[in-house]
Amino acid sequence: MTGPVLETARLRLRVPQAADFDRYAEALADEATTRYIGGALPRAAAWRRFLQMPGAWAVQGFAMFSVVDKTTGRWLGQVGPWKPDGWPGNEVGWTFHPDAWGRGYATEAAVAAIDWAFAQLGWDDIIHCIDPANAPSQALARRLGACNRGPVVLPAPYESAPSDAWGQTRAEWAANRMRFA
Repeated sequence: MTGPVLETARLRLRVPQAADFDRYAEALADEATTRYIGGALPRAAAWRRFLQMPGAWAVQGFAMFSVVDKTTGRWLGQVGPWKPDGWPGNEVGWTFHPDAWGRGYATEAAVAAIDWAFAQLGWDDIIHCIDPANAPSQALARRLGACNRGPVVLPAPYESAPSDAWGQTRAEWAANRMRFA
C-alpha cells in the first residue's frame, strides 16, 4: 500500500510495511514498552495488532506512520493519527522500540505527524490518550505543548484502562509549533 511519506532531519514516516514487523513484534513483546498500552503480546497477537494500521490507512485514509531512520532504514516506532470507532477524540499517538528511547525521535516524529494531521485531515483539535502513570508519554505531550484535559473513557475492551486526554487546538499548535522551527 502506498501513502504519504513525511521526512524530517533524521526520520522518514510512511505507511507500515511487512518488513517493519519483526521490530514491531520486538517492541510489543517488551514489558516496559507495553506497560501502558495493554501489556506485552506474543508474536501472533502482535501480528494482528500490526495489521490495524495498514487496515486503517486503507479504510480511513489515515493511521499511525511507521517511523524509520533515514540513514539505516531501521524501524524505530510508530506515530500518527488514530481514531478507532468510539475513541474520545482525534488522537496523535506513539509507540517506540525501546532501543529508540531517549534520542528525540518521538518528538521529531510527533511534530511531523501533528503538522500532517492538522494540514491533511483538517482536524481542529488533537489529543494524546495517556495512562496517568505514564510519565515519559506525559513529558512528550508537554514538550509538544499539550495540556492534560482530564480523564477519558476509552471504548471496549479498554474501558477500564485509566487514561487522560492531553490535547491542544489547531491554534494552540500554531503557537507551540514555533519552538520546533
